[in-house]
Amino acid sequence: MDRAEALQLLESSRKKIDILDEEIIKLIKERTSLATDIYQAKIVLGMEIHDPEREEFIHHKIREIAKEQEIDKDSLTQITMILTDLSKKEQQKIQGGKKHG
Repeated sequence: MDRAEALQLLESSRKKIDILDEEIIKLIKERTSLATDIYQAKIVLGMEIHDPEREEFIHHKIREIAKEQEIDKDSLTQITMILTDLSKKEQQKIQGGKKHG
């Protein structure tokens, strides 16, 4: 590969990353928007926002996916923790705006 090909590859790869970043952000927004439904269900079921059993299930699932896809499990776990925190924060925001009973 010469310099021109390397520059072209770099530019092409960066454009693909930019597109993927947008898609990832849209998916994160979609995932976070489900917090309203989750919160409403938890209220009816008498559950707390923090659900350690569900979080452990998610982390186990992510570790398995990381292994299958050969992605660093620690990094993927950190990303998942951030997504879980986003969901909990959204539920807490909804909880703060509603009064119960």
